[in-house]
Amino acid sequence: MSTPAIHPVILCGGSGTRLWPRSRAIKPKPFLPLVGDSTLFEATVARCASEAGFAPPIVVTGKAHLEHVEAQLGNASGAQVIVEPMARNTAAAIALAALRLGEEDVMLVCPSDHHIADSAAFQSAARKAAQLARQGWLVAFGIAATAPETGFGYLQRGEAIGDLGFKVARFVEKPDLARARQFLADGGYAWNGGIFAFRVGTFLAELGTHRPAILAQARAAAAAGREEGQRFHPRAAEFAAIESESVDYAVMENTAHAAMVPAAMGWSDIGNWDALLEARARDDAGNSVTGTADLVQCRNVLVESDGPRVSVIGMEDVIVVVDGNEVLVTTRAGAQLVGKLPGAVNQ
Repeated sequence: MSTPAIHPVILCGGSGTRLWPRSRAIKPKPFLPLVGDSTLFEATVARCASEAGFAPPIVVTGKAHLEHVEAQLGNASGAQVIVEPMARNTAAAIALAALRLGEEDVMLVCPSDHHIADSAAFQSAARKAAQLARQGWLVAFGIAATAPETGFGYLQRGEAIGDLGFKVARFVEKPDLARARQFLADGGYAWNGGIFAFRVGTFLAELGTHRPAILAQARAAAAAGREEGQRFHPRAAEFAAIESESVDYAVMENTAHAAMVPAAMGWSDIGNWDALLEARARDDAGNSVTGTADLVQCRNVLVESDGPRVSVIGMEDVIVVVDGNEVLVTTRAGAQLVGKLPGAVNQ
């Protein structure tokens, strides 16, 4: 008997501020070709192809991004698009998707704006996670930590569950640099990348135990919703009453059945311009150029231009972005502050 297909649930949204000015609220980073020729969303869909054992995707998005989603889904036969009336965070989004599936189905929750260099490693981790999910575990991908990152949550590895994965000993909030260095040296911690595998019935039961109001309102919104071709519209009045909370806080940090599958797959959340430089192919001096640019005696410089030639001399660890009439110049260290610029906030 063949192994049941894994149902990808692709979460699509965001305001696009951290990669301003290239990424905007009207077209945030999932829909941009930031690494290679495909957009991050297109690459997410491609990793979950039917040939690799995946069912047609369920995409959860908002009205603002619906046009981009449907244009980039291409010919994904059987795909569903759940159109959220407003943003209510990941617990509600995942609940809506779960309510469109059968209780025995396994769903693989994937953010749409991450870069994964090794698709085969991702698919291998997904199959292991699905096996654990069918046993009743709520499974997070434990991304192999390669640096003392302070911008990610961490998973502490607990005891082994056969040869598939590990129990999660605890979830750790974003640490300061000293603790992040300790985690890296310890070797028993992984980044929490927001990729999860759940058996639908298990997830709904745990959500009902820990956040019954979210589940009740999601059920009401779904029951009163309407189908429109491949689109499904939950009813706005019921959905608006849902408390906005992440699946991490609502379920994963409360369940007694949290597990993790280690995943070394060249992962990046492309959380800022510095992360994008790390994810891209670079020359021998560590530079990466998109568009037209001349770099002389530069190291670790990222240039992204949609038209004008950019010339940079004698610079190190600098990012230059030209998009239309907007120009951004920052150090790599300052890249994490881009989302606070007035231009990004008021786009």
